Amino acid sequence: MTIEQQLRAVIRDVPDFPKPGILFKDISTVMLNATLSNAILDHLVDKYQNTKLDAIAGIESRGFLFGYPLAMRLGLPFILIRKEGKLPYNKIKHAYALEYGQAVIEMHTDAVKQGQKVLIHDDLLATGGSAAAAASLVEKSGGQVAGFDFLVSLSFLEGHKALMHHNNQIQSIITY
Repeated sequence: MTIEQQLRAVIRDVPDFPKPGILFKDISTVMLNATLSNAILDHLVDKYQNTKLDAIAGIESRGFLFGYPLAMRLGLPFILIRKEGKLPYNKIKHAYALEYGQAVIEMHTDAVKQGQKVLIHDDLLATGGSAAAAASLVEKSGGQVAGFDFLVSLSFLEGHKALMHHNNQIQSIITY
């Protein structure tokens, strides 16, 4: 079975979460399976080990699940992109629209070095708001967005359109 097939077999659909009309793709079931989690990490390492990346940025909180281990396996720094008010040091922020509301994310001002090529990782690409906001933070700090990586992409929401002006390298393991 391919990694895509394994993921499809375990991702749980939760209707009407976080509000009516939304079909939430729950990856918490992936975390219950250490073998699958390691296979996903191996897949990501194989995909990115020969690319010219300087850092990986993960978007709170599910972007940390595979983003940080991937950074460690590739020997790269990991950049935390968090919800407003969660980072203790000097930070920059970016406000954006979610598929079901508004949000603000932040990043430490010293997290990205000038010219650094940063891969942005998260669990899910929906409307692209979170990832585009993360890309804006990286660019405001002098970094370059090297691409985007997701476990799941909801193509019907066309989130890739929000990311294309940052970088057209948009990868996901599963597309719905």
